[in-house]
Amino acid sequence: MELTAIIEREGDGYVSLCPELDIVSQGGSIEEARDNLREALELFFEAASPEEVNQRLHGEIFVTQVEVAFG
Repeated sequence: MELTAIIEREGDGYVSLCPELDIVSQGGSIEEARDNLREALELFFEAASPEEVNQRLHGEIFVTQVEVAFG
């Protein structure tokens, strides 16, 4: 299954988010944050019931940028 990983810098590390399931992890590098998110997702799928997965799993996720006026 392919899921979305949004990774952003926070302080000295990185935070990773899977918006389809609202699961978050972190790491000291982009790669570590991504790998830790993958592990958190795998653990979720191992522990969650099919009903919980269906309840939490969001359909299509679109990640884009928008331009706004500032200042």
